[in-house]
Amino acid sequence: MFRPLTLAATALLASSIAVARYTEEDEYEGLLQKRAPITPVMSGQNFPDPALIRMADGWHAFATNTLINGSWVHVPMAKSPDFQTWTYLTGVDAMPTLAAWVDLNSPRVWAPDVVQLSDGSFIMYYTAAYKEATNLHCVSYATSKTLLGPYVDSLKEPWICPTAIGGAIDPSGYTNDDGTRWVIYKIDGNAVGHGGSCGNTVDPIVSTPIMLQQVNAADGYSKIGEPIQLITNGPADGPVVEAPSLSYLGGKYVLFFSSNCFATTLYDVSYATASHIKGPYTKYGPLFVTGTDGMTSPGGLDIAVNGNHAIWHGSVNHSSSLHECIARHHEHGKGHGADECNRAGSTGRAAYTAILSLTGNVVTASTLS
Repeated sequence: MFRPLTLAATALLASSIAVARYTEEDEYEGLLQKRAPITPVMSGQNFPDPALIRMADGWHAFATNTLINGSWVHVPMAKSPDFQTWTYLTGVDAMPTLAAWVDLNSPRVWAPDVVQLSDGSFIMYYTAAYKEATNLHCVSYATSKTLLGPYVDSLKEPWICPTAIGGAIDPSGYTNDDGTRWVIYKIDGNAVGHGGSCGNTVDPIVSTPIMLQQVNAADGYSKIGEPIQLITNGPADGPVVEAPSLSYLGGKYVLFFSSNCFATTLYDVSYATASHIKGPYTKYGPLFVTGTDGMTSPGGLDIAVNGNHAIWHGSVNHSSSLHECIARHHEHGKGHGADECNRAGSTGRAAYTAILSLTGNVVTASTLS
């Protein structure tokens, strides 16, 4: 389980950006940089699990399904000409029609990530609930000729779905400098955990590894070889590691991820570094924690492919009732329950932005929103 920080350390973290390294004893060592509080973009509009893509007309972002005026938008979108002023595209859904394999009664469309292919078309990797096992989620892809969609997934069965070990969530695309294309994702082991925070703090703790899958560079989905495990949850991570995003910064591959339960104030943004895309990766961080720049439960960071512009979310109007609601969903075999619990608790997750850099093995953030 997660070992609580000392009172002194907690006080420091509450007003700082943490750039420390995980040690085997699950304490943090390193340097803490104080910064002023920041405010989310789009006036705090609910925009969870955001993902970035840069085009000629500026920046575009996609997010987890959101309830707008009583109706669910499967894949919300936002745009910015300069990475500073963001506009939420009200009423626009990048994927209005769902695939045949999705549970239409509770689709739970999460964490979309869009990349452009060499022919100019676009592929969206995303997560949704599996109709054959509605407590589990699977990863799939949808394609579109244009950035704004509509994206269509014509598969009868999900693309990646290891149901025996919990399914899969949080896909993110990456193109290496050598032209190879990859997708990273999380094995959702806590979906079949034994209870507790996010379903996975009661022994035996279930592994939630981050996997790397090479895909055909041209089509973005034909798998090449078997997936490779990059990291998994350890004692310092609580129930999960999740929300992976890969970039190349400062001469190293940097794998950003979140650990601990997103429904609690322990959720964070951490990272691991490696000299080779396949690893081995060494965990560092956390980069952002509750209290950093006034944020609560920061997580789900996405960074532009081989760039330094990043976007992530933090909870607004956070309530302990959200954690309790999700725990009940796990106990009754209903999966994470994030959509239903967020709706009941009027809890949202707003987006923040920053420019990141790596020196040695230390990530720092500047030009925060």
